[in-house]
Order: sequence, then C-alpha cells, then structure tokens
Amino acid sequence: MPIYPVSQKKIEALQKKMERLGLREADFEESFTRSRGAGGQNVNKVSTCVVLKHLPTGLEVRCQRERSQALNRFLAKRLLVDKIEESIRGAESERRKEFEKIRRQKRKRSKRAKEKMLEAKKHQAVKKSFRAKRIEF
Repeated sequence: MPIYPVSQKKIEALQKKMERLGLREADFEESFTRSRGAGGQNVNKVSTCVVLKHLPTGLEVRCQRERSQALNRFLAKRLLVDKIEESIRGAESERRKEFEKIRRQKRKRSKRAKEKMLEAKKHQAVKKSFRAKRIEF
C-alpha cells in the first residue's frame, strides 16, 4: 500500500478492512484530474482530484476534498472501500446501521409514548414539589 499523509493507525484500519472484504490493490484503477471550486492557484495548476475505480464491480469514486493529492488518494480509497462494503453487506454495513439509528431517533413518537413521557414528567414534578421548603407566615 502506498504511503499516505495520515496516521499509521488509519492506514492499518483501511488495510484490515480491505483484507476482510477480499480487496487487492491491483483491483483499483487510479487517475488524476484537476479539481474544481475553491483552492486557488493550487487547484488550477495541480491535478489534485482523484478518480478511483474498482475494476471487478465497476464502482467509481471521485475525491477532491483536500488540496493535497496524496490525502485525496487515501480518502478516495477509504470512500470506495466503504461503498464496496455497503454493496456487499447491504443492510448489515456500519454506515447503514448508523443511518437507521439516526432515522429511529428522529421519527415521531407514538401517542402512547408521548402520554407515558408526560406522565413521567408529572410524577417527577410531584417528587420535586415535596423537596421545596415551605414558608409559613
């Protein structure tokens, strides 16, 4: 695996994930183009955008998030491996699990759940009211 400007820990995590999925370096085709958008002279002169393609599946990823080509190479590879994992594992992939968790958190509460929550709040308020000091005149 090429040397990337990220911590060794991140590189090892990516390698383990690739081994777990059975992906090889030879399966990837890498090409570089000029990025678009913010970045100024660096973006206009240097080919920092990375286009990474997984030949067996035909999945393709384009990464131009950073100004550094080397960092974009790592990010593109990580993105593509995640994409391949999601296509292989489908519903059990980590990304899908995280998405489902957020969806469950955001969904509207049922009428019964709202009633239970309000009942618990009222009960808590009653408990707190007994703690208050009573001032008598």
